[in-house]
Formats: sequence, C-alpha cells, structure tokens
Amino acid sequence: MADLHEFGVAESARRIREGMLSPVDLVTACLKRIDAVDGVVKAWVRVDRDAALRVAEQRLAEARQGRWLGPLHGIPVALKDNFDAAGLTTTAGAGSYAHRRPDRDAPAVARLRAAGAIVLGKTTTTAFAFRDPTPTCNPWNLAHTPGGSSSGSAAAVGARMAPLALGTQTVGSVLRPAAYCGLVGLKPTYGRISTVGVVPLSWSLDHVGILARSVDDCALALGPLVQSGDERISRGASIDDDAASVKRTFPPRLGILRWLIDRATPEMGAHLATVVEMMRAAGAIVSDVDPPSSHVAIHDAGQVITRVEAAAAHGALLDKNKNDFPPGIREAIEQGRTISAVDYLAAQETRRVFRDEMAPVADRFDALLSPTASGPAPRGLSSTGDAFFCAPWSFAGMPSIALPSGVGPDGLPWSVQLSGGLFAEPRLVGAARWCETVLGFSAAPAL
Repeated sequence: MADLHEFGVAESARRIREGMLSPVDLVTACLKRIDAVDGVVKAWVRVDRDAALRVAEQRLAEARQGRWLGPLHGIPVALKDNFDAAGLTTTAGAGSYAHRRPDRDAPAVARLRAAGAIVLGKTTTTAFAFRDPTPTCNPWNLAHTPGGSSSGSAAAVGARMAPLALGTQTVGSVLRPAAYCGLVGLKPTYGRISTVGVVPLSWSLDHVGILARSVDDCALALGPLVQSGDERISRGASIDDDAASVKRTFPPRLGILRWLIDRATPEMGAHLATVVEMMRAAGAIVSDVDPPSSHVAIHDAGQVITRVEAAAAHGALLDKNKNDFPPGIREAIEQGRTISAVDYLAAQETRRVFRDEMAPVADRFDALLSPTASGPAPRGLSSTGDAFFCAPWSFAGMPSIALPSGVGPDGLPWSVQLSGGLFAEPRLVGAARWCETVLGFSAAPAL
C-alpha cells in the first residue's frame, strides 16, 4: 500500500469517511514528509505543527461520532503566504515591513476549515505575488524552478508534503507552477472564490486557485470554496459541495488554440500534437479556433492593469521601504506610477472586449486546449518562467485547468491547459476529467 502522504484529496477523504484512515495519521505522515524533504525543496515558510495535530484530533473525534463538517473533513491543506489565517503571520513573500498577524481567516481559508480541512501552515510566495523568485526548488529536479508566484504551494503538493494547497493567480501563478511540478491546477472564473483577506497584486485580475494531484482532488475543494451571495456569480452554473461533480462519460468538444501553440517551443508543439491525436483517437471532437482580433492587445493590456493596480496597492509601502523591496515588484510599481489614467482605462476596455469576444467562442466548446507553459520547468531559480500562455484567461477572468500530460526526456513534466467559458466550471471540470483519463498521467518525482 502507498505511504499515507501519497494519498490525494479524494482518496484520503474516502478513506476517512470509511473509517480506514485517521486524520491524525494523515497529518502525521505529511509532517514526517516535510521533515524528510523540505530541507532541500524549501516550500514552507511556517509549519503549524502543534495546531495541525490538535485539529486532526478534533476531526478524528468528530468522525468517530459520525459528525462530518464537509467534503474535506480531515484533509491537510497548505496556504500560500499571501492568505490571512488567524494567528499565523502573513508575510506576502516580503520583508518584515510587509508582515501582519491577522486575527481572522480570509474567507477562502475559513471555508476550507468549515469543510473540515486542516491547515498545515504557510508556503512560500514571490514578493507580493509578482516575479521575484523564492528559494523554493522544483521537486522533480532541484536545479529547476517550481514556477511562481505560488511556488511553495506547488512544490509542497508536488513533493507529497500536502495533498492540497491554495494559491493565487494574477497572470499565471497557479497553472504555471502546477505545470512545472506535475500537478493539476484550477483557476476558476474571476470572483468565484473570494480574494478578501488575500494580499493583492491587481484587484481586477487576482484569482484564488487550487493545486492538487488530480482533477477530482481540485474539484472536491472547489465546491466549499465558492462564495455565495455574490451578484457576479449569480448567473453562473451552481457548484455544490460535491465540487462540480460532472462525471463525463462521453468525449468532449475541444477547440485547439493554434495562436498559442505556435508560440511554444518546438518540443512543446510536438507534444501538443501528440496530445491532440490522443484526444481525437479517443473520440473527442477536435477543431481549430481562430482568435478574436483583440487577442493581439490582451497581453499588453493586462501588464498595464497589473502595474497600475500594484502601484495603488503597494506604492505607499514602497516609499517607506524602497531599499528593501525586491527589484521586480519595485520596478513594476514604479512603472505603474508612470501610466496615465487614460491608458489604464483603455487597457480595461481592451480586456473587456477580449472577454466579450472570447466568451461565445468558449461556449461552443467544452474546453479550449493550449499549452500551460512553453515547455517544462526552466533550469535555474532566477526566474519563475513564462506566464504568456495562462495570461489571456486570467485577464479575461475565464476558468482554466492545467493537466499534467507526460514526462519529457529530461525527466520533467509536460502540461496542457484547458480553458472554458465564464462561470462554466462544471462543464470544464467534466471535460478535464475525461482528458485526464485519456492522458493517463501517473508519474511522480523521485525525491
């Protein structure tokens, strides 16, 4: 039988429900795994060991009494350290000038706890979730980046130190680390999960996302995380506590985004061609999708919005601590201050047009297929990689899923991205489950 730390979210939840697994034993196994490998992976900022074990004892007692808090009862979770969790310092990946100690959970964290999850601790993030890399290493090869900005969350789940983690994505900060670390990453529609209590980078673009080891694992966490009573999501398909439990048994209709594939490396392009043929052979209806004219401007527009809003969010802190700010976020804030209100509003209009043009295109398909990244994780820790392929869906607020799709000759994982229509997570998750089955990815790092 696999070691307990190898179990994913869905498998662990099932075993806990059936009385085959103790939450205490599961948390203990994760803590032992952290002790064994985090010295080299460096994913964690703080492990809240005593509190996690104490809560695990509570979840065990509740389980024995038949009292189930929710679908994540007894599941350990890692939090990117830009989420507030009561009693734990929020560092935002920056120096002490940016630290705070909240007395309440961010709503996303509170929802996980209410569903029975156990917070293991905080994982590394690039400073203010921008580009300045962390010391975290990729568990598939320690000489390669794990991606960013959700570096620690991806590395922790990839290295089997936790079955589930929260991250955030403004451009590509959930899906790209998921791709580099051989995980499934889910970024839902903008607004599906509350960003209150999360240190902002760009409030127009910030998303909360999920990192786990299967589509079912991500889906199980999605239902409890979805906020209710928000008019932005009232028109979307509902997501219940079974986490968008569409069990797709028939092949999906897939749209192929050549305009993104053509920008990938030749090796990634060849891999995507193989994936497309696998999907077609399994019965998927596959056709190319022409991009809307607005796609040529969407990346520049998103960069303008990110920088202006980062300047508004963190400019005052920069003024007081300029010499301590990492260079990437400092430069972004300084650039944001030079952008006019007219240019910012024009960028927002470009984003709106792209979203409005892409929405009906996405609605014609169960998912749109593209690379998650240009290739496997780059060598070195001086960069977190290229977010170009994830950016359009972050800027449009459309949901996306990263799926591990193979392992390259260098031993690093490949990844494909599935994107869907606004508020169409159940349909997208169903298509992702089908594609995941066809891909049959089961590899793990040898760490």
